[in-house]
Amino acid sequence: MDTLKQKLFVDDESRVSALVGLGGVGKTQVALQLAYWAKENKPALSIFWVPALSDSTFRQACADIAKELAIEISGDDDPRALLRQHLSSADAGEWLLIVDNADDEALLFGENSAVTEGLMDFLPRTESGRTLITTRSRRVAVAVAKRQVEELGEMTPDDAMSHLDKSLIPKHGVQDTCGAKELLVELEHLPLAITHCATYLNENQISISEYLALLRGTPQDLISLMSCEFRDTAGYSHSKNAIATTWLVSFEQIRRSDPVAADLLTFISFIQPKAIPRSLLPPCESKERMTRAIGTLCAYSFLSNRGENKVFDMHSLVHMATQMWVSRGELAAQEADKAIHHVEACFPNHEHENRFVWREYMPHALKLLEGTEGHNIREKYDLFKRIGNCLLVDGRIKEAVKCFEHNYQWRRENFPKNDDDRLSAEHHLALVYSLDRQTQRSLQLLEGVVKIRKKKFPRDHPDQLASQHELARAYLGNGELKKAIALLKVVVEIEEKVLAEYHPNRLASQHELARAYLENGEVKKAIALLKVIVGIREKVLAEYHPDQLASQHELAKAYRKNGEVKKAIDLQEIVAGIQEKVLAEYHPVRLASQHELAMAYLENGEVKKAIALLKVVVGIEEKVLAEYHPDRLASQHELAKAYLKNGEAKKAIDILKVVVGIEEEALAEDHPERLLSQQGLAWAYLGDEQVDRAIKLLKHVVKTEVRMYNEGDPRLLNAQEWLAEAYRRQKQGQDIEGRPGDAVSGEDKGGRGQDAEGL
Repeated sequence: MDTLKQKLFVDDESRVSALVGLGGVGKTQVALQLAYWAKENKPALSIFWVPALSDSTFRQACADIAKELAIEISGDDDPRALLRQHLSSADAGEWLLIVDNADDEALLFGENSAVTEGLMDFLPRTESGRTLITTRSRRVAVAVAKRQVEELGEMTPDDAMSHLDKSLIPKHGVQDTCGAKELLVELEHLPLAITHCATYLNENQISISEYLALLRGTPQDLISLMSCEFRDTAGYSHSKNAIATTWLVSFEQIRRSDPVAADLLTFISFIQPKAIPRSLLPPCESKERMTRAIGTLCAYSFLSNRGENKVFDMHSLVHMATQMWVSRGELAAQEADKAIHHVEACFPNHEHENRFVWREYMPHALKLLEGTEGHNIREKYDLFKRIGNCLLVDGRIKEAVKCFEHNYQWRRENFPKNDDDRLSAEHHLALVYSLDRQTQRSLQLLEGVVKIRKKKFPRDHPDQLASQHELARAYLGNGELKKAIALLKVVVEIEEKVLAEYHPNRLASQHELARAYLENGEVKKAIALLKVIVGIREKVLAEYHPDQLASQHELAKAYRKNGEVKKAIDLQEIVAGIQEKVLAEYHPVRLASQHELAMAYLENGEVKKAIALLKVVVGIEEKVLAEYHPDRLASQHELAKAYLKNGEAKKAIDILKVVVGIEEEALAEDHPERLLSQQGLAWAYLGDEQVDRAIKLLKHVVKTEVRMYNEGDPRLLNAQEWLAEAYRRQKQGQDIEGRPGDAVSGEDKGGRGQDAEGL
C-alpha cells in the first residue's frame, strides 16, 4: 500500500493509478485500507467509491454520490456525466475516486467508441483529484494508468497466517500451526481462498486437517468446496463470492474479447497447471497472435511467466475453476479430444536427444490422459505408447507397464487377433513385462505373437524376427538359457544375411546372444562377440548412446567373469562415469553399472571402494524399489559380502537376515536365489562365530539342493563343502580367517545386465 500512497499523493507523473492482480488476491481490501488511511491522514480529501461490475452498478453509485453532494438530477440526466462534471470543477476541492472491479474491457472502453461511451469516458480529470482503478486485467490497467500500475501478488506466508487467524472465530484461532502452514500452501496464500476457508471452518466447525482432506479429496469434493457461496463484508451485496465463480466471470470476458486466449485456457484446463512449456500450447495463425493471446491470460494473472525460458504457471485453484468452466460448456468432449490430438501430435519420440523435451511434456500428457477416461480415440492410445517408450528410457518401468497395458487393452478390444497393430501392442507389452520381471506374463504374450506371425510372415520378416528376439530375451530372464541361445542363434543367423553389420537390430540380437552365453558360463564366446559389437558401435554411435554403454557394460562383466578384473574395472568406470552425467541417479541402468563396478572392486581386493559404492546403490534402491525387488536384494547381498570381507560380520548378518526373510516369503523353498542368500547368511554366522546357527542353515540348504541337483553339480558340491567346513569349525573351535568373505556369495548373484534396445 505504501507504493500506492507514493504514486497517488506524492508523485506528480499521473493523477490515475491502477492496482492489478488475480481475482481474489485482495485488491478491494487494499483499496479499502487506502481509503481509510486517506480519511484519517488527509481530512480535507473527499473519498468516493464506485464499483464497475456493470453499467447499472456504476450508474447507481454515481447517482448515490450525486445525491450526497446535492447535485440535482432530472429525469433525462446521466448521473455519470453530472458527477464527472462536478469533480472536474474547482468547487469539488481535493478528492480520491476509487473505481473497483474495472475488469470488462467492452464495458470500460465501449464496444464501439464511435457509438457507445465506455465507463472510463466518465472519469473526471483534474489537478485536484486522484483516481485509483482496481482490475484483474493488466491490459485495462496499462490503458488507464499508463506506467502507474501496481501489481498485487499473493500474500507472504506471515500475512496469510495472520489473515487466517483473524478470520477464524476467536476461541478457535490457529491452533494447529503446522497444519495451517500446510493449508496456506495449498491455498497458495490467496486472500479470497483463505477467507472462504475460514468461513467454512467457522460455519461447519471442522478442523484444519479435515478441510485439507477435502481440498485433497476427489475432484467432486474440491469443486463442491470451491463453489460454496459465502458472505464477505468487504464485497458487494449482489456479487458472487464463491472462489470458482470469481474467476468464471473473467473466463467469459476472455471468451468474448480474445477467443484464441480462451482456446489456450481451455487446453490448459486438461494439463498440469505448473511448468507449462510454451511449445506445448496449441499453435495459432501467427507468432504475434499467440503472443497476444498469452498476453491476455497473463494480463488477467491467470498465467505467470517464469522468465526467458518460456515456461508458465497457473494458480492451482484457478486451474480447478478452468476445469469447471470447460466442463460446463456444450463442447467439453470435443475440446478434450482436441487436446489429445494436439499432445499426441507434438509429443516427441523416445530418442535420447529428445529427453529434455519429453521430460517437460510428460507431466502434462499424463494429466491429460488421467482426466479423459471416457475418450476412447486412437490418438489417446498412441499417446500412451509414446509416453511408455519415454518412461522406459528414463527407467520408470512400473509407470511404463501401465501405459502399455492401456495401449494393448484398447487394441485388443478393437482389433482381431492377427491385426498388425494389435500384435505390435502385444509385443511391446511383453517387452515391458520382461523388464518388470513379470516373466511368465511376458512369455505367454510373446509365444502367442510368434505363433501368429509365423503364419503371417516369412522367417526373415522384421516383425517376426523382433518377436523371436523378444521371446528369447524372456527365456533368458526366466533362466531358460538353452531355449534362449537356440532361438537367438536362429535370429542372428538370419539377420547376418539380410541386415548390414551395423544395423541396430542385428547388433541388438548379437548383444542378447552374448548375454545368454555369459549367463550359460560360455564366457569366451561372450567376450568374442561383445568385442565385435562394441567395436562396431564405437564407429556408429556417440559414446553416451545407451546401446553402446549397454554393450560395454556387458563386456566389462564378461571380463570380470573371465578373471580379467583390471580390464573390467577400467571399462566399467568409463561406463559408470558417462551414465552419471546423462542418467538420473535412480535410473536402473546407472544403478546396474555401479553395482557391477562394485563387484569388480570387491574381486580386485578394493573392499572399501566396493562398500562405499554399494552403500550408495542400496540407499537409492531402498527409496525407489520395493523391498522384494530382485535388484535391491542383489545389491544388499553384495554389500553384505563386502562387509564380511572387511571383517564386519555383524553388519553382514543384519543385512542378510533381512534379505533371507524377504526371500523366504517371496520365493519358493528351492529357488536358487533364496538358497544362495541362506548360504551367505550361514557363512556370515561362521564369521561371527555363531557356528550352530550356520550348521542348521547349511544343513537345510544341502538337503534342499540334494533334491534339486545331480550328484557332482558345482552348486551342490559348494554347499556341501561349506557344511563340512562348518562341522570342522564346530569340532575344532577355530576361527576361519578370510575364508567367509571370499565365499559369501559363491554363485554370481549380483550381476545385472542392461538392455541394448528401446521399443
